[in-house]
Order: sequence, then C-alpha cells, then structure tokens
Amino acid sequence: MPESPAPEPPDTAAEAPAPLTGPLLPVEQAELAAALAYGLRFDERGRPRRGAAWEMAASLLAEQLVAQLERARFVVLKRPPRPPHST
Repeated sequence: MPESPAPEPPDTAAEAPAPLTGPLLPVEQAELAAALAYGLRFDERGRPRRGAAWEMAASLLAEQLVAQLERARFVVLKRPPRPPHST
C-alpha cells in the first residue's frame, strides 16, 4: 500500500496572534456574552444573518456559552484599551 504524503504544515506566520504587550485584564461575563452574541448575529463579513430568530437565539446561546466557560473554569483575558490618539 503506497504511503500518502504528509500534510503540509499550516502557515504559522498568518495565524500567529499579535505579540502581547502590557498586562492583560479579565473580562466581565456580560462583556464576554455581548462579544459572543455579536459573533453569532453577524457572519464573517459583518453582515447580519438572515432570520428574525438569530437576535434572540444569539443572546441566549451567548449566555449559555459564558456559563459553560465559567463551569469549565476557563479564564478569558483581553488587552487594555488603546490610548486615544493625539489629534
């Protein structure tokens, strides 16, 4: 049986997050739920998903996800806000 070629490694430069600078701050549950709900209500291009049920379903699902992350003892952190520009 011929061996299949090894899969190519993913491009790590494109997937690498920006380097962390400064302290990270914990995220409040309501803030995390709002961010998850936004991600569920809109597609990858920023367009709203079709159907009226997405608004309510996204909020409920986001709250369920936040509760599950809390039970699983996940810690979600965010970068501090950027300073305002000087113009």
